[in-house]
Amino acid sequence: MLEELKEEVLKANLMLVTEGLVRLTWGNVSGVDRESGMFVIKPSGVAYDDLTAESLVVLDLEGEVVEGTMRPSSDTATHRILYRKFPDIGGVTHTHSVNATMFSQAGVELPCQGTTHADHFFGTVPVVRELTAAEVAEDYETNTGLAIARHFEENEIHPLEMPACFQKYHAPFTWGKSAVDSVKNSVALEVCAQMGLGTWQLNAQQSGLPQHLLEKHYLRKHGANAYYGQG
Repeated sequence: MLEELKEEVLKANLMLVTEGLVRLTWGNVSGVDRESGMFVIKPSGVAYDDLTAESLVVLDLEGEVVEGTMRPSSDTATHRILYRKFPDIGGVTHTHSVNATMFSQAGVELPCQGTTHADHFFGTVPVVRELTAAEVAEDYETNTGLAIARHFEENEIHPLEMPACFQKYHAPFTWGKSAVDSVKNSVALEVCAQMGLGTWQLNAQQSGLPQHLLEKHYLRKHGANAYYGQG
């Protein structure tokens, strides 16, 4: 079942290691098949060296396991909610990469300080509020996804224009058009977070990338008339 998607999700999870985004088992990637309404995710706590396509877990968007003998990632409910609330996305990545997680723990947004950021994120990467004690006790992972979706809805942020957020006190989440695309956005977020910290060290008054440069760099890669790459 969903063998091609399993291979892609396996590749995406292994990219977390090769791209230096995870330590131990601190991360997970999933991918969704919109036609069947099912998604594939990494099993909980399994070392990346031991991960195979057969060990991945298939679930429906109600959260029921359809295929797989292992327990799915502890963050599965967050992924499920994001798929339900963001119908244009095809993959979700969650890491505890060092620099991006520092922004999450500090509760600090990452403004667009340069064109590297603008190539991937159309503006400031937001911080999503921490969960209340009641939300944590009720259903921590589901309410994490709901808090992210609500923040984007209330602030009229398009999830494909801003495919990332910092969950306060927790860590970053990214998403994309596919599982691999969501990992690439995690790579970009980690690098931009590192660049942001260095930029502030060198110039604490740096006021951000001018709007015309932000629009140029983002739209030449993602806009209706994009001309970056080979099409």
